[in-house]
Amino acid sequence: MNIAWFIVVFLFIFLIQGFINRKWGLKGISYQRYLKQTSVSEGEKVVMVYEIMNRKLLPVPWLRLETMIHSNLLSEESVKFEEEGPVYHSTLFSLWPYQKITRKILLIGRKRGYYLLPSVSVTAGDAMGFGGVFDSFASQTALTVYPKLVPMEEIPLPSHSWLGEMTVKRWIIEDPFLHAGVREYQQGDSFNSINWKATARTHSFQINKKDYTADHHLLIYVSFDINEDVRLPMEKLDLFEKALSYAATLASYTINQGVATGFGCNGYYVEPFVNSISLVKPSVRIEPSSDGQQVEFILDAIAKVKMDRSRNFPAFLQEDINGELTNTDIIIFAYKITEKVELQIDKLEQLGNAVKVVILADEVKKAEVENAG
Repeated sequence: MNIAWFIVVFLFIFLIQGFINRKWGLKGISYQRYLKQTSVSEGEKVVMVYEIMNRKLLPVPWLRLETMIHSNLLSEESVKFEEEGPVYHSTLFSLWPYQKITRKILLIGRKRGYYLLPSVSVTAGDAMGFGGVFDSFASQTALTVYPKLVPMEEIPLPSHSWLGEMTVKRWIIEDPFLHAGVREYQQGDSFNSINWKATARTHSFQINKKDYTADHHLLIYVSFDINEDVRLPMEKLDLFEKALSYAATLASYTINQGVATGFGCNGYYVEPFVNSISLVKPSVRIEPSSDGQQVEFILDAIAKVKMDRSRNFPAFLQEDINGELTNTDIIIFAYKITEKVELQIDKLEQLGNAVKVVILADEVKKAEVENAG
């Protein structure tokens, strides 16, 4: 009889505490989540803070918070698979009446990108560990991971423009319309700059020397093309990630030198900065500027670039041609230059722009030779 009463009382308590938990378990629960910084550079760490409080007299035996965190924000030790993507992160609490708990999670920006941290799912359970009530908190925040900056020496810039004592600023502001005499032809000079009259007079190739002006701007472009069919998936993503790092590094350096610098690529922004269902998405373009916030503006833009193409690179350059871009120096990081791109470059130069190209395929071959050796 005693055992029977014990079972009855136990079941009664079990049902009552389950009912209380279902009705009031999540009442008076407040939750807040924030990042100590909303942007970091690739490789840097940031602290995410959880604050949860039980604003009622009834204790909460256990409460579980679940949210999605991208694997690129977690340490390699905590990620048990190699594939990139969101993973569930769970935190367990036990709250006394009117207790507030603060916990911190260390995130690492392991890869350039824009990472949304969506709402949090909450489960409050009874003392027996069986029942549970569910809810969610709208606590959406985001972390922007800027691209990694590399030493300037690692950027494979054209040697005839960037070596020696020549400063970045003087190369950028070379004006194709201001002539300062002629000089002998050197390897790497464009045939478009040959002065044929002086060549005929001296019987050796002579090149028009350009003077300098402070009116020129710099545009740093990255082409995502390996082929010009945008319906095909992108390849060599790691190489283009490196190209974006080159562009970010160069932009940071030139702006700090006082040069008005902009950025562009034939990709597009990630959601929610672009309409994902739109068939034609705007390409990424940052107008040249040298103000104090331009570096962060460009880094932020590059961080939010989706590794996909809105159009092929000839179409991207056509936008500049249609806009009659002039008095601008352009440096292009591209896997290769096709005949269509060469034609577009010729048109840009005819408009009064100076265009330099860094062929990324050459860097791939160089790395393969070094690894083979």
